[in-house]
Amino acid sequence: MTDSDGMANTMPDNNTGPDDDTAWRAVLSRNRDYDGHFVTGVLSTGIYCRPSCAARHPRRENVRFFATPSQAREEGLRPCLRCHPDDVSRDEAALAEAVRMLALDEAITVEQVAGHVGYSPAHFQRLFKRALGLTPAAYARARRMERVQNALQETHKVTEAIYDAGYGSASRFYEASEARLGMTPSAWKHGGRGVAIHWAVVPTSMGAMLVAATGKGVCRLSFDESVEALAERFPHADLIEGGEDFAALLRQVIDAVERPGDARGIPLDVAGTAFQEAIWRELQRIPAGETRSYAQLATAVGKPKAMRAAGSANGANCVAVLIPCHRVVRTDGTIGGYAYGTDIKRELLRREGVTTEHGDTPDLFADRTPRTSQTKE
Repeated sequence: MTDSDGMANTMPDNNTGPDDDTAWRAVLSRNRDYDGHFVTGVLSTGIYCRPSCAARHPRRENVRFFATPSQAREEGLRPCLRCHPDDVSRDEAALAEAVRMLALDEAITVEQVAGHVGYSPAHFQRLFKRALGLTPAAYARARRMERVQNALQETHKVTEAIYDAGYGSASRFYEASEARLGMTPSAWKHGGRGVAIHWAVVPTSMGAMLVAATGKGVCRLSFDESVEALAERFPHADLIEGGEDFAALLRQVIDAVERPGDARGIPLDVAGTAFQEAIWRELQRIPAGETRSYAQLATAVGKPKAMRAAGSANGANCVAVLIPCHRVVRTDGTIGGYAYGTDIKRELLRREGVTTEHGDTPDLFADRTPRTSQTKE
């Protein structure tokens, strides 16, 4: 089975665990994403461990995999005193409770949350950042911004929305909102009826790129896609090629694609379900040079079991690179699929300094002359 972006779904079923080959790869790479999905039984020592256990790897012939710690105990094995595999479920429960608390009260301190879930502040901070990719304080700020965005969809009174979301002043909101993602439905409603969308197909080192934008921001970025495909997405919009104001935005987009990094300063006009939008925001928080798995994305939005839904939301992204879905890889560390081909995905990651499963990947586009299928002089 594959997710909508073409990535094979390798996450195990919670009741059966992964197949032995996948499990062994997870052990060799000490992949934390598999903690809680199975345990590694080491028959020669009589213990069982998390997949991520830092102890020296056992010989493969001495290993047996179990879906749950209880199954390992039934076979006479005892928990490892180094990695404490029985604590994984406790960690998951603590993280879920912490996410709930931070969503309800962004003013709560790390010390208060850590004490409530039974961890020291330092240990909790490490656990939270390892699982979600950001600190508890950063997570709370993101949730506060999300409340403002939701409130602005209910009222035209910006100041009221800012204070209702918990900001002490309007200036604090604007300081925090420089890179906010405007989730206004606009052109996505009614096939773009009554909306002007400027577009261009431009050459890049990775092939022809379609860029389209409303007055609010970029609504489509894709590779090797024609304006006819854009018209199918927005059958009732007024499609306008080029434009003076659009040209300035287009230059920013091209620069972000050719030198991928932090593109959050580029305005967007995208809309999806609440879950999709939450995933897209998490994608924007992934720093250039880092990757995440679907399990990490799902956990970050407070739904740790929704890995497949996170994959679908990733595949529904309409603005490649600007919402960096290329920074999501398979749980086993391999590159996975991409809507525009794995060569482009691998090249984007290479330019950000990420080493893929093939090691230091060569520049696949070094000798390609920028090309385009449609231009207008």
